Amino acid sequence: MDEQIPVFYVGQHETNRSVPITENVVLQAHACNYDMVTTPVTTPSFHSRILSLLANYNVSENIDENEQVPFPLVPPLTPLDTFLTQNELLAQLPVVIAPWIDLASPDPLIAHISQQVFKLEVAYAAFCGATTVLVYGPKPRYSTTDESSIAQYARAVLEALNIGPYLNLNILLPMVESENEEGTEPIGSLSTFASDRNPSQLDKSPAYDDQRSWDNWNVIRTVCGYHARLSVALSISRHLPTMSIQSRWFAEPLRILELPTASFAKNAKGYPVLTKPIQAFIARCMRLRVTPWLLLTDVGPIPGLNDPDEIFPMSDGFLSPSKTESASQETSTSSSPKPSEPTPAEAASMPVPKKKFKDPTPHLSYIRYLQRNQPPKTMVERFGGGYQDYLQSPLQPLADNLESITYEVFEKDPVKYEWYERAIALALADWHPFGKPASGPDGSVVLAVVGAGRGPLVTRALRAARTANVRVAVWAVEKNPNAYVVLQRQNAEVWEGAVKVVKSDMRAWSGPVWGDGQVGKVDVLVSELLGSWGDNELSPECLDGVQHVLRPGTGISIPASYTAHLTPIASPRLHADIAGRAVADKEAWEVPWVVFLHQMHYLSTTAASDSRTTDGQQQQQQQQQQQQQSSRMEPPTPDVQQAWEFRHPMPQAVLTQSLVRKGGSVVGGGAGGFMGGDGANEHNARFARLRFQCQKRGVCHGLAGYFETVLYDGGRGRGGTEDGVSRTVELSTNPVTMEAKSKDMISWFPIFFPLKEPIYVPDESELEVTAWRLTDDRKVWYNWMVEAFVVIGTRRVRIGQSGLHSSRKNACLM
Repeated sequence: MDEQIPVFYVGQHETNRSVPITENVVLQAHACNYDMVTTPVTTPSFHSRILSLLANYNVSENIDENEQVPFPLVPPLTPLDTFLTQNELLAQLPVVIAPWIDLASPDPLIAHISQQVFKLEVAYAAFCGATTVLVYGPKPRYSTTDESSIAQYARAVLEALNIGPYLNLNILLPMVESENEEGTEPIGSLSTFASDRNPSQLDKSPAYDDQRSWDNWNVIRTVCGYHARLSVALSISRHLPTMSIQSRWFAEPLRILELPTASFAKNAKGYPVLTKPIQAFIARCMRLRVTPWLLLTDVGPIPGLNDPDEIFPMSDGFLSPSKTESASQETSTSSSPKPSEPTPAEAASMPVPKKKFKDPTPHLSYIRYLQRNQPPKTMVERFGGGYQDYLQSPLQPLADNLESITYEVFEKDPVKYEWYERAIALALADWHPFGKPASGPDGSVVLAVVGAGRGPLVTRALRAARTANVRVAVWAVEKNPNAYVVLQRQNAEVWEGAVKVVKSDMRAWSGPVWGDGQVGKVDVLVSELLGSWGDNELSPECLDGVQHVLRPGTGISIPASYTAHLTPIASPRLHADIAGRAVADKEAWEVPWVVFLHQMHYLSTTAASDSRTTDGQQQQQQQQQQQQQSSRMEPPTPDVQQAWEFRHPMPQAVLTQSLVRKGGSVVGGGAGGFMGGDGANEHNARFARLRFQCQKRGVCHGLAGYFETVLYDGGRGRGGTEDGVSRTVELSTNPVTMEAKSKDMISWFPIFFPLKEPIYVPDESELEVTAWRLTDDRKVWYNWMVEAFVVIGTRRVRIGQSGLHSSRKNACLM
């Protein structure tokens, strides 16, 4: 199978399985193309014992009404009570805790018995060597009115994690709870025996909340401290909720996707199929770095268990179009003419047709069909697959010399260097028409690539000069002694000596030296110093330091400007990862991490802010837009806001003042820099306060940072386009603008500013983000903090606040 196609790991689950899972059962399941089967911990016999225990207690309590009867104790397991035995097979099977217990019951008797059963089953499963445990989530009807019951459930899960050090617990929860849960309890569920021992906590009719299920999960994982062995088993209903809820669940640690029979619809041929939205959600989840398992629940028994010698065709996913067509698609009757009837002699000689084969596992066959027909991964997904949600420390290109493999990764980008070439070609083509003088002694335009690395921009600059038909003198400046060797070899073997290669820190370079010994100026200064947040790899400081070689008035910089952008996100996976690192590295929470963000959720979207309008017509238009967006199965557009901007070249007056302050002279002021030093680099400090509207609840784990850059603005005075082609060349990692400005660019991953203490964000709230770029003339670092507000009447009330995070101990050295 093509490695670019996701692999589905499909299991078979029966809620009322009453037979033990033996090696023969597993082999038969594999023969049918299931990858696994689930097994319960205890038998129906044990369930009957618990019901008898409960009934006996109720009888004794009624007899001794005036005396307090102690709650009953669940006896130890016996061989009749459990199917599990110690064997290697068990480590490969998901083990299911009894679905009939109710850990979150407000009835203390039911909760007490449920906790005993839960502990017995978890402990025995761990003893037998199980590694994956499926636990049914809290009962829906108690979720909104009794938060303490959910906390009680969460505490039981935490204890289970401590009981089994190798157990991975998966909490089975619906994506959204049904508005009517009556009649869905399993037979013999303890919750049906709950009495009014604590009537203040018992409420059979809570208000419906489509986010209640996620709220329950948030309480559970928070109580458990984002435990690495705690995951979600998400049950998919036939009708998916809004994209906002889907996106929130997508960000959680999904280990299992349950597809019960009710998830499937019937198409015109009566074959089970999944709706387009469910197909899209599964496809999205299968792009995760760790793909979840698919669990088919109550779709029928495993064929051939009663007769293992009977041969069944494997569900390989090769299905006819009629079986896989959408359930909503109408099938038309054939209009082709019927063949002529055979004669009696011909009919007698015809073989008797065999009975049409009926697929014994139609649901599995359909899932295998989906697996075979998953869209292949995009170029960005293929490139970043190994980096999804993987934390990387930011580069220190000024302090460190990059390795060759780092340069190689950058040079694989199919977009960035092509866009740089376009920008250089446009700049050169505009040079003489705009009447700009050239700085070369022979009338050539002087172009310098500073921070040339292994030379990809130099190659593109030479090619752009040929495209623009402009004579250029090219200089390549690089401080890395290892890359300097590569540049010299490139100049001799590829560029045919057309480039002057200089080994120097760009800030110390005096400029191009001509044959007569004169030091000249540069007309076009090209660099690729941008980091994941634009300025985080000290591009402003580097370009300020080399600006003295740029010809005043007419010299240009490529890039000409760049902006930093932020948006709050929920990313439980990154939070848990950093929490694990923080055990050994206390500064892990103070590092702006470079990360290919994937399994996360945007807390503020443009759809959410637009929906606040009170105009009825605009609300209707907004709803239509949201419906269209949902039909395309695209996540809502995030609200990504600009924090600050840098432009180059810097105004000369600013650099002059910076030079005056350097050294602490009287003319430079007596206070010095606010954060230390003389303040010579304070013109590159920045501050931003941004406000984000959050319509739906969530948890803020940090800030996602992006950048946009204008490489060359050729639209000045020309209307921005020429012959329908834009003369402004831009790059962007901003998810809102990347598609239009630099689709499929892979050179930069976003940056992530973590919060040590996550902030709960209620419905219709605001997040206020404050960020600083600070410097003491020797290094540059960032501070950031987040505050949550709700509006009550006319008051804006703060309900949460993070600490002030600072990357000063991990600052970028100048």
